[in-house]
Amino acid sequence: MPLQAPNPVIMAEVERFLRGRTRDISLKGELYCLFQERSWFRTAKIIRSWMIWVALIDVLTLGLNAMLLPRAVALSMLPPACILPPAALATAFIWRIPRAFQLQRIVLIVGMFFILLSVALVGVNAGGEFYERHLTIMLFVAVTAIIIFAIPLVWTTMIAVMALGLYLFFQMHNPHIELGSSEAATLFFASGIVATVVARRTMTILAQKTFLLELRDTSRVAELADANARLELLARTDPLTGIANRRWMMEMLNRLWNGDSRHPEGIAMLMCDIDHFKLLNDNLGHSEGDRCLVKVAGIIQSSMRGNRDRVSRYGGEEFLIVLPGVNEQEAISVAERIREGVETASLPNPASAMSPCVTVSIGVVHTSDVNTVSPEQLQNRADEALYLAKQSGRNRVVLYKAGSPNT
Repeated sequence: MPLQAPNPVIMAEVERFLRGRTRDISLKGELYCLFQERSWFRTAKIIRSWMIWVALIDVLTLGLNAMLLPRAVALSMLPPACILPPAALATAFIWRIPRAFQLQRIVLIVGMFFILLSVALVGVNAGGEFYERHLTIMLFVAVTAIIIFAIPLVWTTMIAVMALGLYLFFQMHNPHIELGSSEAATLFFASGIVATVVARRTMTILAQKTFLLELRDTSRVAELADANARLELLARTDPLTGIANRRWMMEMLNRLWNGDSRHPEGIAMLMCDIDHFKLLNDNLGHSEGDRCLVKVAGIIQSSMRGNRDRVSRYGGEEFLIVLPGVNEQEAISVAERIREGVETASLPNPASAMSPCVTVSIGVVHTSDVNTVSPEQLQNRADEALYLAKQSGRNRVVLYKAGSPNT
């Protein structure tokens, strides 16, 4: 399951744990839930595998006992041995998919109790040498479960207590040893099981620390990716107007020309320039000039046809617009819409002798086949059409025609 960077509060808790001692790590609350969610599938798979193998080994052992042991002994082992497979398989079934936390906890503890009880009763019923042997096997089964089950410490402790409790109970009723010997044996095995529980706790702490490190790494990778995305956006965006800059437009044109996309109706390019922009800057100041650029950029952007068209700030007061999939008349219509939108906005330019408001001149060029002309050639033609628009009195749209004067 892929990790996702949690919220800053959780990350602050992660950093606090990682700055402290490893042995003091104790996950709680949302952080503990994240750890459980992250580790559940692995833990559940281990528990299911263990349960299935224990059931299989129990069945195989019964078969071997039936062949190798006296019939009376083998039959005495059969009833308690039949408790184990259903308990193990039922536990494996419940852990097949995520369920309520308390349900899976109860099922695991109850299942382990019946498995341990089954192993112990097999020896108790058989008696003799099998009595002591199967109690020891029961403890071995409990130790293997404690070691490989990555479950909370409380659950692990309950399994350990159950195993030692069953061992002590049956040893106290063992007719072949005295009470003191049963207590001494229980204490001996208890020391080993306690050491196993402590080792399991250490493994859990290390697993939790690994999880915390993964969370921190994921958070840092996410932060780095976000920073890179912002840097990439800044590198391709004009900081004043918020539209694309010249670099991004050049990259887009290369993709458009070299890509697999086809535009049967052709591609148009518009070169738009604010008339007498220097006079506006000199008369009203650069702050008003910047405001004008932002307004004009917004008008141009709002005149586009959804996400198909591309707009960029090409120079100081120049804007380059690319219209894929248009014919000549549609390109002129978009250009006129831009020109009229700027004129209607009535942005002040009192120093202009042509108009008291800001206007734009637009050069338009259209090609029906991108294979016959390069992006640079199309830009040059749009620039030439813009030059004609300015020469013709400004505040107008001029379409590039091959062979026209000045082209």
